[in-house]
Amino acid sequence: MLSKNKIKYIRSLELKKKRKEEQVFVAEGHKLVGDLLGHFPCKLLIATSNWLKMNHSATANEIIEVTQEELSRASLQKTPQEVLAVFVQPSYDLNPEVIKSSLCLALDDVQDPGNLGTIIRLADWFGIEHIFCSTGTADVYNPKTVQATMGAMARVCVHYLLLTDLLRTANADIPVYGTFLDGNDMYGTELSPNGLIVMGNEGKGISREIASLINRKLYIPNYPPERNTSESLNVAVATAIVCAEFRRRDTIGRQE
Repeated sequence: MLSKNKIKYIRSLELKKKRKEEQVFVAEGHKLVGDLLGHFPCKLLIATSNWLKMNHSATANEIIEVTQEELSRASLQKTPQEVLAVFVQPSYDLNPEVIKSSLCLALDDVQDPGNLGTIIRLADWFGIEHIFCSTGTADVYNPKTVQATMGAMARVCVHYLLLTDLLRTANADIPVYGTFLDGNDMYGTELSPNGLIVMGNEGKGISREIASLINRKLYIPNYPPERNTSESLNVAVATAIVCAEFRRRDTIGRQE
């Protein structure tokens, strides 16, 4: 049986302050929990008898069998599935040197949890293993972010730091890309298989301080160029377009 204290504890993890204190996060649903089990230590697992029968090898510090009604009382979702898990937040070594040997993303105050989760999922799809976030970027362990990653956070390391410090460690030989309305047409610009791609805030774009440290400015052209169109793209959509073009170029380069 799921106690009132356990329900209170789980629901308290909707707050960033509580997640930070406890160093845990909540994940819900068949696929998400299944993807994260084995990647992060599981502190608490609550699930229906049906889920537990189908996933009898699942391990956690504490496993509680519940009814669907009990799960609904604890769930942070509007339509809870058969399982909810509380995982321990991972601790990653922060090595800025990875931008010299691989392609990484940097997020300058991306504030929408759904956008952040989608970008993590995109990074996973395009083989980008590190995302560097400004301290003003949404919390990766926000339940909305966790759900939006669809399990990709098991394979993508998300770091929080002062982006200015990271960008200042990059010398002129390390490409630091950013998207701007006055940048160079992305499709006619040389793109490197390594370096850093900076994506900006949903409303303000890349901040002036960060922009001054970017050495390669890109522009995603609309089509056709003379047509009146929207002022900008959603940051997750723009990230998908940019990452797809970087990987397309890299694939062509490997084939030549």
